[in-house]
Amino acid sequence: MTRRDLQRGMGDQKKPWEIGKSFDHSAPIGPLFPVSKVGHFKEGNIQLSVNGVVKQKADLKQMIWSVAEQIVKLSEANELFPGDIIYSGTPENVGPVVRGDVIRCQIQKLPDLVMKIV
Repeated sequence: MTRRDLQRGMGDQKKPWEIGKSFDHSAPIGPLFPVSKVGHFKEGNIQLSVNGVVKQKADLKQMIWSVAEQIVKLSEANELFPGDIIYSGTPENVGPVVRGDVIRCQIQKLPDLVMKIV
């Protein structure tokens, strides 16, 4: 999630945008699944809908860097541990949400993550 108002305000001040990305409740996640149970995902549908309308849809194989490549590259600069979360961005078509919207995130072979904006 991104608070565009905060992100733009910081950009206007020539300051880092981080405050627009790191506000309370900005990173909803579902349960963690060990690789030993789900395997390594190299492909599979990923999708986000708002109020039942698909807003973002892609396949994991379309990522610029595969999950494995991201882990290798990040581990060169940061010590990674089991359970660490890596945020890699999203497919095109980001857009605003408002109070009452229901967001459904889907990754093929995993349970959906559903949340309501309050």
